[in-house]
Amino acid sequence: MTKYYDKLVETAPRSDMHALQSLNLSRTVRRVYECVPLYRARMDEAGIRPEDIKSVDDLHKLPFTNKQDLRDTYPYGMFAVPKEELCRIHASSGTTGKQTVVGYTKRDVDMWAGCVARALTAAGADHGDYVHVSYGYGLFTGGLGLHYGAELLGATVIPVSSGNTARQVQILQDFGSSILCCTPSYALYIADTIKQLGVPKESLALKAGIFGAEPWTEEMRREIENRLAIKAYDIYGLSEVVGPGVAFDCECQDGMHVNEDHFIIEIVDPKTGEPLPDGELGEVVFTCVTKEALPLIRYRTHDISSITHEPCKCGRTLVRMRKPHGRSDDMLIIRGVNVFPSQIESVLLSMGDVEPQYMIIVDRVNNTDTMEIQVEVSDDMINGTVRGLEQFGAALRAKLESVLGLSAKITFVEPMTLARSEGKAKRVIDKRILH
Repeated sequence: MTKYYDKLVETAPRSDMHALQSLNLSRTVRRVYECVPLYRARMDEAGIRPEDIKSVDDLHKLPFTNKQDLRDTYPYGMFAVPKEELCRIHASSGTTGKQTVVGYTKRDVDMWAGCVARALTAAGADHGDYVHVSYGYGLFTGGLGLHYGAELLGATVIPVSSGNTARQVQILQDFGSSILCCTPSYALYIADTIKQLGVPKESLALKAGIFGAEPWTEEMRREIENRLAIKAYDIYGLSEVVGPGVAFDCECQDGMHVNEDHFIIEIVDPKTGEPLPDGELGEVVFTCVTKEALPLIRYRTHDISSITHEPCKCGRTLVRMRKPHGRSDDMLIIRGVNVFPSQIESVLLSMGDVEPQYMIIVDRVNNTDTMEIQVEVSDDMINGTVRGLEQFGAALRAKLESVLGLSAKITFVEPMTLARSEGKAKRVIDKRILH
C-alpha cells in the first residue's frame, strides 16, 4: 500500500494545487520586488508590476534568473530577508567561477525537511528505519538535507558522511542501516567494497537507497539494485532552489514527483526560453513560491528533462519530471554532434560484461575532435580469449555509433582500474579546453 507523508498535498486535485501556487506566487513576486534590487530592476525593465502576476498562468511574463545572477550579487545580494533572520548558509562547490551562496530561515529549513521526509516516505522509510547518510556534510546541501528530513520523519539518522568506504561497510553491517543515501556513483563504490571484503549483500539490512546529486540512467539504477539487493530511488534537487527534495521517486519509478506546492516547474526551449508542453525535452526552470530567504524566480537550472501531469499509479497528483538526461552545460559537442554522457552510460550498461565505471576522454588531433571511452570489463571478459574481447569491442563500437551518430575509440581496462568517486563522479576529461 502506498504511504504518503503529506497525503492532502501529495494527492490534491489539480485545481487546488493551481490555486495554492497562484496565491503563493503572487505573494512571492510582490516580496522580491520590494526586497531584492535585482528583481525590481529586471521587472521594471520588462515593464512588469507585481500586481500583473495574478496566477501561475502569468508566470511566463517574468524574466529568468540564472547562476550568474547569484555570482554577480555574491554573497548575499539576492536574499529577501534581513541577515538577522537567517539560520543557515549553504553554498555550491564553486568548481566553475564563484560559488553560489544560499541562505535559509528557520521556516525554510523546516520546509526543506518536510520535502525530504516526503521523499523518504515514498521510498518506504518510516520512524523504524536507520538512515545511513553518506552524502557529504558541510556547505554541500546533500548531507544535512537528508539528515533533517529523516529526523523529521522520526527515523534514526547515522550521519556517516562520505569517505572511508571500508568503515562505511562495517557500519552498514553493525548498525543495521536500512536506507542508504549517497550519490549513485558512491553506491557502486560501496557495492565494490562489499564484494572485495567478502561481505554477503544478503547479510545487510539495507532495503532501499536514495540516490541523487548527479545524473544517472535507468541502466545504472538496475545495476545498483542488483549489486546491493535494494530498490534504488532517485531524489532531485539543487542547492540554489533548496537542496535535495525538490522532486522524488515513488515506488512506481516512473518519473519524479515535484514538490510543487513549494516549487513551480517549467520546461523551456534552452535557446528561445519559450515554454514547452508536456512530454517535450527542454531546460528545467524552477520558481520558489514559499521560500523566505532566497526565493528564486524562474531559475534556469541547465538540466534537460520533460514533465507530465498524468496521474501516477501511486495516487500522487504532483507533476512528474523525467530523470534528467544531463545538463545543457555538460553536453559535449563532438564533430558537430551533441553527446550526453548519460547516452554513453546507457549503451555501456546495456551490453553486459562491463563494469559501471567509465571515463570519456575528448581531444582534438589535427583539428579533428576525437573521443575515447575507457571502460572496465568483467573478470570473465579479461580472462577470456583475445578474439572474444575484439568481437565484444566491435559490437560495442557499432552500438555506440548507432546511438550517438559518431565513432569512438574503445579502450578496455581491468576491474578497479578507474578512479572511484566518494561524491559526484567525474566522467569526462575534455582536453580541448586545456590546449
